[in-house]
Amino acid sequence: MQNKYPIGILGATGMVGQRFIQLLEDHPWFEITWLAASDRSSGKVYGEAAKWRLDTPLPERITRMTVSAAEPEGAPKIIFAALDAAIAREMEPKFANAGCAVVSNSSAYRMAPNVPLVIPEINADHLHLIEEQSSRRDSGGYMVTNPNCSTIGLVMALKPLEERFGIEQIFVTTMQAISGAGYPGVPSMDILGNVIPYIGSEEEKMEAETLKLLGHLDGNHVTPLAAKISAHCNRVAVEDGHTESVSIKLGNKLGRTVTHEDILAAWAEFQPLKPQHLPMAPEQPIEFATQPDRPQPRLDRNRGRGMAVTVGRLRPCTVFDWKFTVLSHNTIRGAAGAAILNAELLVSLGKLEPVAETAARA
Repeated sequence: MQNKYPIGILGATGMVGQRFIQLLEDHPWFEITWLAASDRSSGKVYGEAAKWRLDTPLPERITRMTVSAAEPEGAPKIIFAALDAAIAREMEPKFANAGCAVVSNSSAYRMAPNVPLVIPEINADHLHLIEEQSSRRDSGGYMVTNPNCSTIGLVMALKPLEERFGIEQIFVTTMQAISGAGYPGVPSMDILGNVIPYIGSEEEKMEAETLKLLGHLDGNHVTPLAAKISAHCNRVAVEDGHTESVSIKLGNKLGRTVTHEDILAAWAEFQPLKPQHLPMAPEQPIEFATQPDRPQPRLDRNRGRGMAVTVGRLRPCTVFDWKFTVLSHNTIRGAAGAAILNAELLVSLGKLEPVAETAARA
């Protein structure tokens, strides 16, 4: 791509904002030209406004950039949003109404009927919902969301199975990394040597988002998957990487008993809907770990540059049909990387051209 799309980051100083900066450095399609954060950071250079906490150096160009006020005036027309839900609920429509494509990591509008909740490998066709947004008609702007960090790994593991066999019931218990709580996250005296069996609204998000993502587009709305799901969400003393123990009851699409080999084949042969040749897309979105004690966060979270989901420990379930373990990197695949991949999908479908042309005319 000869000319890169100029992009902005809302919430640039937070942990997900920092991950956006890390992943977008040298991106072949996008270039960061605008950073915005809270009033206390506005007007400062980024190197002063943010305490960099990732394991790669803060790019020198970003260090010198001035943090702008979080207002649409002067912002580029493509915005990655890394905001708390309460702030996003007010801020994201403001940018969409001003003609921006808002690619959001926030939960604020994930379940809105006319806002696409998208994993490119899973339900790229749901992007049609942007055409149902009033801002799209009025200014060209719109909102697109990616799922909760715990939901993405689960849904990517489930999609090939639902597609081939059908799924009737899902039971999932998560062991979620502390980075999912942002910085400073969970106090050390609370998490060290401990498991916290509660993450606010996490179970509700996981249950609702999973069924929307695995649902099908009916004209101008999504009909959720007709399955039952129960989630138990726990915070554990792991830095990065969400681990999930999953049990499922399958449907009868195959017309016979589903075998161990059938499930492995479904994962191995899964053909993503749209993400081929997108820069952030992993070559193999679902990887199976054959070792009996894998996947593990420390060993497997960075598969596919942090964008692949690892499954393992596939075995019969005495309550449902099958059970297995899922692992995904919560701040790459589960947050910033997911939003960047959504934006790449929008490029491939020509959905960013109108907003980019509007910006050029302005």
